[in-house]
Parts: sequence; structure tokens; C-alpha cells
Amino acid sequence: MFIERDLTQEIKNGLQHYPIVVITGARQTGKTTLVKKIIEKEYLNLESPEIRELAKNDPNLFLKNISKKGAIIDEFQRVPELASYLQVVVDEKKQNGQFILTGSNNFLLMKNISQSLAGRVALLKLLPLTIKELTNQNITNDLNNLLYNGFYPAIYSENRNPTQVYNFYYQTYIERDLRQLINIKDINNFQTFMKLCAGRIGQELNIKSLSNDIGISFNTIKEWLSVLSASYIIFLLPPYFENINKRVIKSPKLYFYDVGLASYLLGNENPRHIETHPLRGNLFENLVILEYLKYRYNKGLENNAFFYRDNHQNEVDLVVKSGNNYLLIEIKSASTYNNGFKKNLDWLEKNINGNVIKKIIIYSGQKEWKDDQFEIINYLNFIKSLKQNDF
Repeated sequence: MFIERDLTQEIKNGLQHYPIVVITGARQTGKTTLVKKIIEKEYLNLESPEIRELAKNDPNLFLKNISKKGAIIDEFQRVPELASYLQVVVDEKKQNGQFILTGSNNFLLMKNISQSLAGRVALLKLLPLTIKELTNQNITNDLNNLLYNGFYPAIYSENRNPTQVYNFYYQTYIERDLRQLINIKDINNFQTFMKLCAGRIGQELNIKSLSNDIGISFNTIKEWLSVLSASYIIFLLPPYFENINKRVIKSPKLYFYDVGLASYLLGNENPRHIETHPLRGNLFENLVILEYLKYRYNKGLENNAFFYRDNHQNEVDLVVKSGNNYLLIEIKSASTYNNGFKKNLDWLEKNINGNVIKKIIIYSGQKEWKDDQFEIINYLNFIKSLKQNDF
């Protein structure tokens, strides 16, 4: 079963206006399936040893053999130096829509592309499925199922067991991708590190604490965090402190690009485990913030989200900034509304130096209401609300 993706239109727009479209994202998010569905071009996968060796050893011949219609080149980060040779080809042809490049490691891919192909590429990111993409396929799940299943396409299109999917995914990532990037002397330490990251989901990043808990150096933890981020395993939400004259926290918060992987690392083996898990609220917060990231990336836009926290316990989960306009968003996994949910939103509105368009509380309850300045919505309707508020 093919699941329609919201990024489709942006890919088509990119092909119309740029010689090359680059799509990054974690493994198994559906990049290859999507681009093959959108456009008919020769497909070349640099994971293939024969194709990769030709691209490395004789890039001119590799590109000369490609059809005049161009090609889809998968796992481009395996031969990133190919970008310099692509520059010559696209500059000679001066034609849009020549190549689609995909890759699962943002650092290796973007380093060469930014140097060789600046101004010639549309840069897009494909994350796991959105709630909207699931509901469009009449795939419905309650909250605990979503937090357990996560959003990788194969779980839904091929009806696979989530625990097995994430187990295989995790082992593949460690055995293949990770060993290409860094030299890990003790794999057990890295596995402990991954589980500790899951245990800190939605919390401020404390590298020193991670270093002490595992017994490895501060710089090693920084390197591992960088690799996880470049591989689309974790992302760090930056704090907002512009124009706020308070003592604010300046460490980012740690989240996963898929809550299903985080749930797996926390030891959950079925949705019932989620119901009583002490980090259920953190997983829910991760899910909502990730929906916002997907919404932005599927429009071809960069992340403009922050969180706010200061030393006086004033905290807002999500601060969205567009120009001098702001959305202030509080995220609660509770199914019953409480007036106390508004407290920090009201406080930040009074102290922020900008135009607050709307204050929003996202929760798991069914009752929704709104006025000119305030909105309480179910998490399933979050993105719909963003569109209505022109964000």
C-alpha cells in the first residue's frame, strides 16, 4: 500500500525550478518510494557496491552513462564527492529537474552539496508519516497506539510489528550507518547512551550528566549527539531567549524524530505499556512538536520553533516565531482541561517583545473551544489550527 505524502508538491515544485532536488531524512521514511512514484527516471542506488565503485573511481563515466532524462541517485552520501562532477553536468545542460538525490545522513550529504551545488538545488526533508497522512488512508489509532507504533511507513503499509521494526531498524543503524561515521570502541556504551537519551526525552540536554552516567568523555558524548542528529535519530529544540529580560535556560531540549523508536528504547512492547509509562507525557510532547516540524518541512520551510524556560519555573513547551508574530503553545497529555494550563502562556505573552497571534493548549481531550486570543484543541487537529492561523 502506497501512502500519499504531503511533501509531494514541494518535490514537484523543486523539479520545476531547480536542476537538482535533494531529499534527506532517516532510513525507511519512504524517500525512494516517494520519488519513484512522482517521476520516471533512471534509478541508481549507491549502496550497490558495483555502482558505488564506478561513481567513486570514474565519476565522469558514471554520469556519462546516465540517461539524458537524468536520474534518481539514492544514498548520495555514500559518494558525496560526486557533487563536484554533477555541478559540471547541470551547468552544461542548464535544465531544471535533472536529478533527485536522496540521503540518510545530513552531514555527509550537505557538506559537499553546499560547497559544489549552491544555488542549484532545492533542499527538502522527509520525516516519518504525519497524523494527517495516516488519517487520509483511513488509518486510525488511539493515542497509546500512536506513541507505541510511531510513524515509519512500513509499520502501516506492510502491517509489521512495531517492536520488531524498531529492533531491526536500531540494529541496522548501529551495524551499518553508525560504523561508517564514527569508531565506537565499546558498542555497549553506545547502546546505553541511546537508551539514556530516550529516558531524557523532552528534557534539557545535559551532556555532563550523560558523560558521568556512562563513564565516557564529554567530547565523545558531543560527537555521538552530533551523529544521531545528522542521521535523523534525535533533534534538539533550541530555547527562546530573544527580547526576554529574564534569566532563561539556554540548553536545548532533546527529542526523537520518531516516538516509536523512543518507545522501543524505553522498553515498551505494546500499547498497554505506554498507558502507565512515567514518560508518557514526554512522548506525547515529542509527538506534537514533531508534527509541527513535519508540517514545516513538508512546506519546504526550515524549523522556526523554540521552547521557553527560565529559572523561575516559567515554561512554555513550544514557541513558534514568524517575523515578529508568535504562537505560544502548551502541550498536555491529559484528557481533561485544567485552567492552570494557561498560566505560563499568559505570563509569556506579557513578557515577550512581539505580537502574540494566539495562545494554544494542545491536549488529548475531545472538547475544543476558542476565542480571538486563546484556543484549546485536541492534538489530532493541531495542524489544522496552524493553517487557520496562517502559520
